[in-house]
Amino acid sequence: MKLKTRKCKSCGEYTLQDVCPHCGGDVGVIYPAKYSPEDKYGKYRRMLKKQMLKKQDAGVDA
Repeated sequence: MKLKTRKCKSCGEYTLQDVCPHCGGDVGVIYPAKYSPEDKYGKYRRMLKKQMLKKQDAGVDA
């Protein structure tokens, strides 16, 4: 059995369990996806990042 650290999506607590012991919320694995030079979705991730940065800059100027 591999133990992987997980983080609760609701309260942000870290645990090794499948359900958060603090709030009973869903947990997810906190490790990033493996790097691949043949990244199929890199184009879309970069586009999303640009959009997010534009929205953030527009919010600061407003």
